[in-house]
Amino acid sequence: MNRATQPEIVFERARGAYLWDVDGNRYIDYHAGFAPHFLGHNDPYVTEAVIRGLREDASLYGSGTTVHEGRLAELICEHVPAVDSVQLLNTGSEATYQAIRLARAVTGNDHIINMQGGYNGWHNDVSNNLMTPLAQLGPRRTGGEYPYHSISAGVPVDHQRLVHAVNFNDLASVEFVCQQYPVAALITEPILQNIGIVHPEPGYLEGLRALADKYKFLLIFDEVKTGFRHALGGCSSLYGVRADVIVFGKAIANGYPMAALAGKKEYMDRFVDPDPARRVLLAGTYNSHPVPTLAAIATIERLMMNDGEVYRYTETLGKRMQAGLEKIAEDLDIEATVARQGSAFALYFMDHRPKDWHDLAEHHAFQADDRMRAALIERGVYPFPLATKQWSISAAHTEEDIDTTLEHAAAVLGTLEGLPARRAAAGVTSVRGD
Repeated sequence: MNRATQPEIVFERARGAYLWDVDGNRYIDYHAGFAPHFLGHNDPYVTEAVIRGLREDASLYGSGTTVHEGRLAELICEHVPAVDSVQLLNTGSEATYQAIRLARAVTGNDHIINMQGGYNGWHNDVSNNLMTPLAQLGPRRTGGEYPYHSISAGVPVDHQRLVHAVNFNDLASVEFVCQQYPVAALITEPILQNIGIVHPEPGYLEGLRALADKYKFLLIFDEVKTGFRHALGGCSSLYGVRADVIVFGKAIANGYPMAALAGKKEYMDRFVDPDPARRVLLAGTYNSHPVPTLAAIATIERLMMNDGEVYRYTETLGKRMQAGLEKIAEDLDIEATVARQGSAFALYFMDHRPKDWHDLAEHHAFQADDRMRAALIERGVYPFPLATKQWSISAAHTEEDIDTTLEHAAAVLGTLEGLPARRAAAGVTSVRGD
């Protein structure tokens, strides 16, 4: 269970940028529930929209459509390039499951490509090669795939043969798999955010689009983490690359259970195709439940206010955090780099921003990262307590929160053993404290 972490803390409540445990301890929260709380916990505007809907007798109707889901679909189509149609679900895993099923129906193929180090949900199609130790993976295979490593018991061997993991930023490996197997879909986060922040190299996403067109597979962008946190139009608007199907979640409803599957009409119409042999089943009693739907509408409305003021504010906080961490590393002679996209960032103990899982696994000081997080939690700063995981700033954070966090980070990093020391003049990296 991914919520069973160390240290074991029982949380009692949350508001804005803060968490409180049952002992009354307050934490500045940078975990944000795996990143959905872009506006902060219990944002008043979102909360009021939900309460107002319940007072107006919004309910789970069970059939037909509702005015709320229609409005939410309109907002998504309005802001996200190349999206003609939307289906609402409850979780990102449900949405990626449906996206892959849709791709198989459209293409008639069965094989799937996903990313080493990425995460696209818990189901059989993608529960593999999460953060596999390099001793099991072997060296980087440019122009080849990696051995299948399940992250869960219970995945049938025959199913495992349909899934092929490649490294992010490696177009040659994608083409290799396409030449070996009939591929239905490639699914990836446009920015790989399961292992911090790994940006696509110039031309990479464009290359995926070209390979999808060449080999006739569907390109699926998993924007469960990136969508609406980085831009109202998601990564399609940031990079100008249009996927066939896009999955949204997390920040779309600021912490309420909501996901959206969006894409081109020619594909999305398969969910309502009158021909049973072509129609893709999409079911779920709680799909489009009014509470998370109202929360999502209010969240997007908040993000639209004052021409995207939330994005400008969180970018300012992100820059402040990045500059502060980089100065601490410089002052303490620590080999470190900050990778950031707007309000999301990662601190890596290496001399460059990673390009893929192999790069990160070979160079990052994982144990030191774990110890840093544990020490910060003891001081009342809460990142997710596992090395490389993303830090998330919200619109509820203040400059004072950032500065307080940096003070604690300086104190922790100043005494932490096992950190790589920068030796730029000699061209050598040593490990401080070992």
